[in-house]
Amino acid sequence: MSGRIPSWWQAAHDFLAEDALLGPVVQEFGPEGITSRDDLFQTLVRSIVGQQISVLAADAIWGRLVNHLGEVTPEAVLKTDQPSIAACGVTRPKASYIHGLAEQADELLGQPWDEMSDEAIMKHLVKFRGIGPWTAEMLLMFHFLRPDVFSLGDIGLIRGTQRLVPEAETKEAVGEIAERWRPYRTAAAWYLWRILDPVPVEY
Repeated sequence: MSGRIPSWWQAAHDFLAEDALLGPVVQEFGPEGITSRDDLFQTLVRSIVGQQISVLAADAIWGRLVNHLGEVTPEAVLKTDQPSIAACGVTRPKASYIHGLAEQADELLGQPWDEMSDEAIMKHLVKFRGIGPWTAEMLLMFHFLRPDVFSLGDIGLIRGTQRLVPEAETKEAVGEIAERWRPYRTAAAWYLWRILDPVPVEY
């Protein structure tokens, strides 16, 4: 995978490699880690495409969308219409969200991100239609490369944790287990996804 690698990744890898639960998974998949494309709008649109569908389906739809738009920018989105976006396999509501976010791109994207906490970024992002907590958390992980994000709204993370600890039957129980992976829960999430699908997740 190409992209910017977080400065904390090696420390996270070494920390999790010693964990009794995740250690074997880390050792199986090695040090390759999460990266950022450094393109917030593209990562956002890819996250919206991936909402509530499989990684395989999301990848196929994304490929068609990129082929249609040429490049995934607010300008390219605004040059097309919502039915054309939907024709790529995106649901009508998602096509509406993508178009709306392109229209609001200046307000959406023009923030002093480096000065903002995870919570402040989440609060800003979820103001926009189409961005819920899960999408905002994916952006914190895959664009901003924040080290300690764990989405309890992500079914893959719930299932991945349950593979390691079958008795963790609730989100609350999974959240409690994830506490052991602080301050690198983003990296823990990366490896939990790999349990379910060896192909790395990317947005």
